[in-house]
Amino acid sequence: MSKFAKAKDFKKSKTGLYVSLTSTLFGAIGIAKQMKQARFEDDRLRQLDALVSAASMATGVALLVRELRRMNDDDILAG
Repeated sequence: MSKFAKAKDFKKSKTGLYVSLTSTLFGAIGIAKQMKQARFEDDRLRQLDALVSAASMATGVALLVRELRRMNDDDILAG
C-alpha cells in the first residue's frame, strides 16, 4: 500500500476524524482574534469576513460530527 493510500485511509478513520475536528476547533481561536481586532478597529468588512469564516468552520464541524456518528452506527461492537 502506498503512502498516499495510507494517508487517505487515516483521514477516513476515527482517529483521523478526531484530529480534523480538533484542528478545526483550534481554528476558532484565530477567528475569535480576527473578530476582536475587527471590532476594535470598527472594520465592518473584517467583521463580515470573520462571521463567514465562523460559519464555514461550524459547517465543517457539523460534517465531521455527522461522519463520526455514521461510523458509530456502522460499528457492530458499539451497540
